[in-house]
Amino acid sequence: MSRLSVASPLPLRLRRACGRTLAVVALTVPLLAPGVRAQESPLSVATVQSLLAQGDAAAAGGNLGEARRLYDQARDASRQLVGFYRDLSGAFRGLDARIPREMDDKGRLALDKLAQANLRLAALFRRQNQPEVAIPLLVDVVKTMTPSSDFGRKAYSELLEIGFVSTPYTFPGSGGS
Repeated sequence: MSRLSVASPLPLRLRRACGRTLAVVALTVPLLAPGVRAQESPLSVATVQSLLAQGDAAAAGGNLGEARRLYDQARDASRQLVGFYRDLSGAFRGLDARIPREMDDKGRLALDKLAQANLRLAALFRRQNQPEVAIPLLVDVVKTMTPSSDFGRKAYSELLEIGFVSTPYTFPGSGGS
């Protein structure tokens, strides 16, 4: 049997060149690893914002099922982020004050995105004449963001519009309800 009959269909020179290229790539990949850290994580506040924007576009186009799916994804990602940032903050407390401070700031941003996702989902359910599904989302916003925050005020106002609550709340500094 000749050597050509068992050899790869690629000429020997090409196989060697490919092998050298793969070796160079394999050696270079670890050098690229530090740059990966600077890239945006797929689980980030920016990703949640993108999901919310895509959900808004779907809702505006009348595709409420797709909007709900995207808002649910944004809620899930926000919840994960809040938990991860809280865990990292706690792990570094007392070791390096910069890291808990950063994680707390990021956690607040993620919590804001969670509130936005809940408010958008609640609006979607109200649009579909399902206020009973919107109520737990709105209550969650009031509970997590506090009634005096912008998101909390909006959520409580919607609960008042739905008729779930009947006592108007005069928010500090608002001069009325």
